Amino acid sequence: MNVAALLVTAAGDLAAAGVASPRFDAEALLAHVLGVAPPHARGARTLTAEQQAAFAILVRRRAAREPLQHLVGSVGFRHVEIAVGPGVFIPRPETEVLAGWAIDQLAAARALGQAGPVAVDLCTGSGAVAATMADEAPYARVHAVELSPDAVRYAARNLSGTGVDLRQGDIADALDDLDGCVDVVVANPPYIPLTAYESVDIETRRHDPALALWSGADGMAMIRTVERVAYRLLRSGGVVGCEHADVQGRSAPSIFRGSGRWGDVRDHQDLAERPRFVTARRV
Repeated sequence: MNVAALLVTAAGDLAAAGVASPRFDAEALLAHVLGVAPPHARGARTLTAEQQAAFAILVRRRAAREPLQHLVGSVGFRHVEIAVGPGVFIPRPETEVLAGWAIDQLAAARALGQAGPVAVDLCTGSGAVAATMADEAPYARVHAVELSPDAVRYAARNLSGTGVDLRQGDIADALDDLDGCVDVVVANPPYIPLTAYESVDIETRRHDPALALWSGADGMAMIRTVERVAYRLLRSGGVVGCEHADVQGRSAPSIFRGSGRWGDVRDHQDLAERPRFVTARRV
């Protein structure tokens, strides 16, 4: 079987298994086996027997709904490549918009004369947002916090050599040495209600860590914690950005407005024009 026919067959198997992007995933898996970028996979002429066997195994695992990112070992996030696997939340494209907002805020702080603005990434997980801030705002001093030991191992790998200060711990009392000194706080906390379990897709339920998904009966428990921690960390005039579910476009901002200690509370859309993150300024 030639490579083109092999890809067609693999994509058909993945589609039958309910994979949302079967052709893309088949090409990504073949590229991983060949050690090339995905666009070059379809140009391959032949596969060795070993490569064909390895590809078949990966296709079967993907058809069993093991995440593509786990199978290839990484995911692209803005301009950085992030190592992921079992035990760490897979960064989503939606969060890239939040990361971009944080980078813009750091640039604005620098433009006001702050040579080394300070940023904190709460619930850093794989370290994707912290790595992006370090990559695109190298003048900033970036700190990151994560509770899960499994996630911290991935974050340490992804943040190695970036200069980011990674700490393991509960965000509720982490980084008290930075109280009142931070310019930008960003967070992608868990925000799915426990009651919404059945509505979450099978790959997320099976493979993303529970600690990164569920947040109390209404999904807002950790967002409330982010609000309190961000207020503690930020200097006057500092800003916070916190991701939320698309159905929380009113309830998440209301947490910040209701506390009476934030100004300029706004909600923002993601790439699909759905409500995705709230921002606020410490008064």
